[in-house]
Amino acid sequence: MSTKEEIVERIEALRKQLHHHNRMYYIEDNPEISDAEYDAMMRELIEMEKAYPELITPDSPSQRVGAPRERGVEAFTTVKHAVPMLSLDNTYSKEEVLAFDTRVKKALPDQNDIEYVVEPKVDGVAVSLRYESSIFVQGSTRGNGLMGDNITANLKTIRTIPLRLEGDTIPLLEVRGEVFMPRKAFEKLNEERVASSQEPFANPRNATAGSLKLLDPRISARRKLDIVVHTPGQMEGVSFNTHFEFLEEIGKRGLKANRGYKLCIGIEEAMRCCESWEENHADGVVPYDIDGMVIKVNRLELHDLLGATSKSPRWAVAFKFKARQASTVLKDIVVQVGRTGVLTPVAIFEPVRLGGTVISRATLHNADEIKRKDIRIGDTVLIEKGGEVIPKVVKAVLTKRSGAEKVFTMPQRCPVCSAHLVKVEGEVAIRCENIACPAQLRNRLKHFASRGAMDIEGLGHTLIEQLVDKALVKDVADIYNLDVDAVANLERMGDKSTKNVIEAIEKSKKMDFSRLLFGIGIPYVGSKAADILAEHFPTMRDLSRAAAEQLEAIPEIGPRTAESIVRFFREGENATVIEKLRAVGVNMASQASAQVLSPTATRKSEIRNAQSAIRGRTFVLTGALQSLTRHQAEEEIKTRGGKVSSSVSRKTDYVVVGESPGSKYDKAMKLNVRILSEQDFANMLR
Repeated sequence: MSTKEEIVERIEALRKQLHHHNRMYYIEDNPEISDAEYDAMMRELIEMEKAYPELITPDSPSQRVGAPRERGVEAFTTVKHAVPMLSLDNTYSKEEVLAFDTRVKKALPDQNDIEYVVEPKVDGVAVSLRYESSIFVQGSTRGNGLMGDNITANLKTIRTIPLRLEGDTIPLLEVRGEVFMPRKAFEKLNEERVASSQEPFANPRNATAGSLKLLDPRISARRKLDIVVHTPGQMEGVSFNTHFEFLEEIGKRGLKANRGYKLCIGIEEAMRCCESWEENHADGVVPYDIDGMVIKVNRLELHDLLGATSKSPRWAVAFKFKARQASTVLKDIVVQVGRTGVLTPVAIFEPVRLGGTVISRATLHNADEIKRKDIRIGDTVLIEKGGEVIPKVVKAVLTKRSGAEKVFTMPQRCPVCSAHLVKVEGEVAIRCENIACPAQLRNRLKHFASRGAMDIEGLGHTLIEQLVDKALVKDVADIYNLDVDAVANLERMGDKSTKNVIEAIEKSKKMDFSRLLFGIGIPYVGSKAADILAEHFPTMRDLSRAAAEQLEAIPEIGPRTAESIVRFFREGENATVIEKLRAVGVNMASQASAQVLSPTATRKSEIRNAQSAIRGRTFVLTGALQSLTRHQAEEEIKTRGGKVSSSVSRKTDYVVVGESPGSKYDKAMKLNVRILSEQDFANMLR
């Protein structure tokens, strides 16, 4: 019988060996043992940890794949980035790269030939990895650059992300990288999706983004994602003098840097490196998609001197590759109905390899585009991958036209629900405006349940997919007649989560009329237009009977929006859904704004007192607020009779400035618009 001390030693030895072999297999591409030997060690570790659960640690190799997220939990938590995650400015020519170098030298007059590091630009999803005491504790998406989604559980499934850094313990190290799906893994995934009658992913990047937001990490683990680390973030207890040193050091720590990064002296050498990669990158140099090169100033102290704009660092730039082209035969043109009802013609090709992937379809955008390019079914066409990612049809090869080609015409009715189609004058889009159209149902349900609309907590992507797939809902009104037992029997839905979502659905019946107007998805009617309409038409019945002239008389409602509203209520299927919503008790009349946020007399009094300062005033919000979400701040203003605008002008009364404000703050200063801090804004609300 082993002593506890011997058991601890054996567990530690197994973990150390497994970490080593993970590195040799996934990062060094030089395995030292067979898969069977590795699996045997992993099984032994798991069995020992089951017997002694108190010895399990977060960085154990056994902890990579966790259980699915709690039933009914549909959203990832949000985390704030310690250092903003900026995006890169793009360049498309040598002249633009030289102009970048000129700007750098102008800002650094004491520097001559700047050292640059050039590395391939992976076409993936940007993430942040946070290590505390050398242990991986948190991973998140870029999000809006300031805040991102916590996807730690899914990132742990990526074998090239070490759960513990090698070498001396580092108190804090945050690094940024790009998660991607290798080409072979992407092709295999799409083959599996087609075999199971699922829609294939358009490209590896889409597949990667979808995999990182799955609620079940076990599915993410099967997607074979990978990562390269490219930039340091927040650091404590460790420092680097140059970017090149950072890339070299993270490799020693078990993190994976990009293949082929190079230190260059001066912009000319950097440009030659970019051009060499552009010439050869599709020849299997790397087993994943890249769409350009990144040029970074090497010395990190210069990064601080150069600084950044609100969106991009001034010490780095991306050089994007020119699109590659190939020819193939256009076998057919099919029409898809998108999530907003827009009909999109899609070209179906004879499969052709281009830029490392096999292309078999591409969007043709709209009927006008097909007519302009004179593209016909049966044509030999020239295709290219714009930005090395999205395939598009450049033109038909007229010299190969035989006369047997067919001219394409758009359908007269929706190919999914047979409803009448609408083409608004002055627009190229043709759309189906039937809110019960099955092709649009998933998106309409998501929009209807969203926070800005009916705010139905728990009715998220996964649940909606199941409700639609099992035909439990056929339009937005059907969610109010859901059978409790049927919902409870769905995947990842238990009694408690079912009870919560049914209660949230019932609660949404009392939402303000303007929320319903926004939620039902009338084309061109956003949340602000919905607020305005609710002020002028107190009930749904009043609005449904309004003529275009009445609607256009409202200053903020233009002819296009007015005609869209009239047309929406004229559609029989839409009227049926509205009547179903009325029948189940959904509120269809405006309420006093003071009653919307709070039923208490004290709250009503506070709102009345604040209205004199806010009513009729126009506010613009910029930067991240700490005490309120952007949506909550807008609601507070609207409740008191104020207006919220997305842009600053001379008509703006106040600009509320949060953390890391953007260009709106600069414009407000130029126009001498009054600036409110978050505390000033809070005082005004009180």
